[in-house]
Amino acid sequence: MNYNAIDLFSGCGGLSEGMRQAGFLTRVAVELVPVAVKVYQMNHPETKVIDKDIREIDASDILKELNGEPLHLLAGCPPCQGFSSIRRLNRTESIDDDRNNLVLEFLRMVKELKPLTIMMENVPALKDYSLFKKVKQELKEMGYNPKVHVINVKDYGVPQSRRRLIMVGSILGDIDIAESINKKVTVRETIGKMEKPEESNDLLHRIIANHTPHVLEMIRLTPHNGGSRKDLPQKYVLSCHQKQNIGFNDVYGRLRWDDYSTTITGGCLNPSKGRFLHPEQDRVITPREAAMLQSFPQDYKLPFDIPKAALALLIGNALPPRFSFIQSENIRLHIEKYNSLN
Repeated sequence: MNYNAIDLFSGCGGLSEGMRQAGFLTRVAVELVPVAVKVYQMNHPETKVIDKDIREIDASDILKELNGEPLHLLAGCPPCQGFSSIRRLNRTESIDDDRNNLVLEFLRMVKELKPLTIMMENVPALKDYSLFKKVKQELKEMGYNPKVHVINVKDYGVPQSRRRLIMVGSILGDIDIAESINKKVTVRETIGKMEKPEESNDLLHRIIANHTPHVLEMIRLTPHNGGSRKDLPQKYVLSCHQKQNIGFNDVYGRLRWDDYSTTITGGCLNPSKGRFLHPEQDRVITPREAAMLQSFPQDYKLPFDIPKAALALLIGNALPPRFSFIQSENIRLHIEKYNSLN
């Protein structure tokens, strides 16, 4: 049996991919960014995508797609870029960004669609945001008894260290987030058997960044398997990094074969944005490798005819499907347990 789901702020489909693997049928997805809509439709053709600002969507537009069937799970990742640690540069206060208020749209949809269960994922700093506290309180009053935790997806079989906030709730009874599976998946296990880009038939795996001779030499001199800019001769240290405690330590760093990847961000195809160099080959990771480190299936479709920066944003902004699968499966089992008792 398929259970009906709705994916709000769906991006390129990481959340929906995990829900699909767990037995949910995403009936409707809501996404505003055209390229993300295109990618979502490439991989989830059975889903109706509403490509409008959620603030302009009436719940009736979604309900008609359900044809009177129950909505088992309403899930979403409201953009809250004002709470991103990178945008805040690790300050405690948030940046004033009108997207921070989209958590209220998630709440509105819960009120109007009345799902049996809910799941929301976001940045950890959202936990202390006044509007999010309001959302939690209203969900509690509605009978969902939401549980909120900050977790790391590496504890759920994702080959990447990535701290996220997760909230789940149910009107069927008490539910908590799925527990860690205590299985470490490494960079080597994930991309260690990938052929070299120049030998691949996968067009996504053939995309690599072009660098100046100076940057190429920096990459060549960076020690394999975890080396960083701190290992370079002084003449290769960028002027912005020459002062102590200035700059991000991981930039121009190599991944480590037998460890997790660092967080795959929207800059994951640019070595100046983080630790995104291949463990031993003298290049940045490819879009296919970045997507796999996000736990997307190797055959997940992504465009190869858009700018690399746009492609990196699609990949880096996604919810890791493996994490979504484990949380969604936990919710499905909760629903099935309720059904068996009633």
